[in-house]
Amino acid sequence: MSSPTIFSADRPAGTFSLRPMRAEDAVLIHSWVTREYARFWGMQTHSPEQVAAFYQDLTSSDPHAALIGCCDDRPVFLIECYRASDDEVGKFYPAAPDDYGMHILIAPASQPVRDFSWQVFTLVMDYMFSRPEVNRVVVEPDVRNDKIHVLNKRAGFRYQQTIDMGHKTAWLAFCQREDYQHALLQEQLNMTTETTSLLNGAHLTCDNWTQANRLLIRKAIAEFAHEKIVTPVETGDCRYMLSVPGSELTYHFRAMRLALDHWEIEVESLSKQENGRALPLDALQFIVEFNQQIGIPQALLATYMEEISSTLCSSVFKLQKNQPDSQALVKADFQTVEASMTEGHPCFVANNGRIGFDARDYLAFAPEAATPVRLIWVAVHQRNAHFSSLSNLSYEQLMRDELGEKTVEHFTQQLIKKGLSADEYIFMPVHPWQWQNKLLTVFAADIANNDIVYLGSGDDSYQAQQSIRTFFNRSQPGKRYVKTALSVLNMGFMRGLSPYYMATTPAINEWLEKLVVGDAWLQRCDFRILREVAAVGYHNRYYEQAIKGDSAYKKMFAALWRDNPAASLKPGQRLMTMASFLHRDHHQQALLPALIADSGLPAKEWVSRYLTCYLSPLLHCFYQYDLVFMPHGENLIMLLENNVPVSACMKDIGEEIAVMDPDAVLPDKVQRLAVDVPENLKLLSIFTDVFDCIFRFISAILHESGTLPEEEFWQAVAQCVKDYQQAHPQFAEKFSRYDMFAPEFTRSCLNRLQLANNQQMINLSDPAENLKFAGTLINPIARWR
Repeated sequence: MSSPTIFSADRPAGTFSLRPMRAEDAVLIHSWVTREYARFWGMQTHSPEQVAAFYQDLTSSDPHAALIGCCDDRPVFLIECYRASDDEVGKFYPAAPDDYGMHILIAPASQPVRDFSWQVFTLVMDYMFSRPEVNRVVVEPDVRNDKIHVLNKRAGFRYQQTIDMGHKTAWLAFCQREDYQHALLQEQLNMTTETTSLLNGAHLTCDNWTQANRLLIRKAIAEFAHEKIVTPVETGDCRYMLSVPGSELTYHFRAMRLALDHWEIEVESLSKQENGRALPLDALQFIVEFNQQIGIPQALLATYMEEISSTLCSSVFKLQKNQPDSQALVKADFQTVEASMTEGHPCFVANNGRIGFDARDYLAFAPEAATPVRLIWVAVHQRNAHFSSLSNLSYEQLMRDELGEKTVEHFTQQLIKKGLSADEYIFMPVHPWQWQNKLLTVFAADIANNDIVYLGSGDDSYQAQQSIRTFFNRSQPGKRYVKTALSVLNMGFMRGLSPYYMATTPAINEWLEKLVVGDAWLQRCDFRILREVAAVGYHNRYYEQAIKGDSAYKKMFAALWRDNPAASLKPGQRLMTMASFLHRDHHQQALLPALIADSGLPAKEWVSRYLTCYLSPLLHCFYQYDLVFMPHGENLIMLLENNVPVSACMKDIGEEIAVMDPDAVLPDKVQRLAVDVPENLKLLSIFTDVFDCIFRFISAILHESGTLPEEEFWQAVAQCVKDYQQAHPQFAEKFSRYDMFAPEFTRSCLNRLQLANNQQMINLSDPAENLKFAGTLINPIARWR
């Protein structure tokens, strides 16, 4: 008679499973426990009858107290499971009700299998922590059992003390869920080929390093030329030369000059020479050669060069990762696409700095690594912390949704065991890097005073998004996004979160949602916002008292929860960020033409549908409400139906929208959105953020691939604007004052902005204050007024 499988999992050696022990197993187990290697099991002199009687007694009240482990249905190990408080070990320490112990005995090997013991051990640990009644695993191995000590420590067990149990002197060791999960992460980092390569630098010595430098110099020349930082000279037949000042060094390439002064440089044509002698392409050397032209202050140059170097390393990782190509991404799921992106922001040259991450952090937390992340949870005292949410979402409901009743109760009991009043605390998630690298030191006093109480890791696995500090729930893909503060320097900002902003963020989202839902045009365009439904902000009183102005130290500890559009997908629908529309794979093949081809629509019709989803709502918000967003590629999640855009979902609401009217009458908690922007700069929210930072690249991809000539793309943009204007004649005066068909508009330069201050590019309360300009750009839709 067969016993039911109660747990199973795949491992390299095969499919492992656990089943209750049967009477007939006693003979086999006797052949194991009487071997020399099993001396610590204590049954070497037992007869088969004694072994059978022992396990019959052990399982009489609990059939799961002894389990047979099988590999591909062949018995290969035995485990014993017990509640610590009911066992002898419970006499040697104050055993908690949710402490459970286990013993493992592996069958003698007829043919050794690499790392077989570890595969068994992790299966047993996975099983133990799959049981809801188990919070902590306790073991008491014989001090002489060196092999099991190695496995225990590898799995995250913390050794506490030795105990004299009469028949043996044993180590008392404990492992909590988060200890085990952390150990597995380290194991993953330590064992993968790509990790080994990354940690010993081997990946940097291959052809991918050469290609990464080529790609980055191509981008630097294109974007610096676009911003009038450098000036390539045409040498004939679409060929150009860029000379290094004060030297005989020159760069040569072929390029198309497209609308908005866009340089579409042919990658393989790029070369470097000195008096006709070929030299290797070196992106860091490029920055050295042109550092006077790019105008970065000497005090910031080293940091910028580190960002360039980090961007190169990120590029090499992506090139060697064997990502899906663009054709494969046409049918890929949302998170596969998200982890496959090869480029950051299309304008910024140094766009993957992530200063603060080391090589292991990169593998653990970078979006392209796509490593599962378990967020750390803490309880924060309300004397320093505040919770805010939509009016119809309570704190209790949010915690039930995100953690589940059992985990909420478990965390609550941890506070009670410490003698703390649970009602005075708020639970909040923390990025694991932030906890280890910032909170344990910068907030040490608060931890010592129990204003911050460590609770452990959550159960769900998350995946970092391209925005690096935002997480998608992989365990339960319908759950909300989580965004956390992360004090790494990336693309001109320390990626913190302001606790001050968190206090009003849900109210701002609620106000905006009401506006969007109540607006007929926005509903016609199916424009949506991903609401930031709740937030927690924590104030470090020491730093706030000492530092009067703005500071990254005031933005180290906050979190928010955001709507997830994946929760409401219908058949035939999919999601991808708008940044994906700019993606080129490692063969330099673009994703967008493949998407359009798969949709079955003519390219111009596809573009028209896209503009209806994206541009038309932005125009309406500007002219109707003086409302502007930060509508770059990563801030828009596009909803596609059969690969045709049907809706744009805007995110990052609380920090990155503004009402460009300082006298706007807004609710109290929304009033901080009202900003004073000079009249001549207001329309740059469309011309720069949309035309120059998105459409310039989309039109180049479509033109270069032969999908749609750039003239037809810009004609479609012009038609979208005209359609909007014809549908809203009441804004005629505004259309004239803020003229979308003006012959030219100011050239706003993002790299110049970063180069001027790569620590904090702009002041969010005054977004126009630090903008950098370089003449004007010809408006590509002016001809279709």
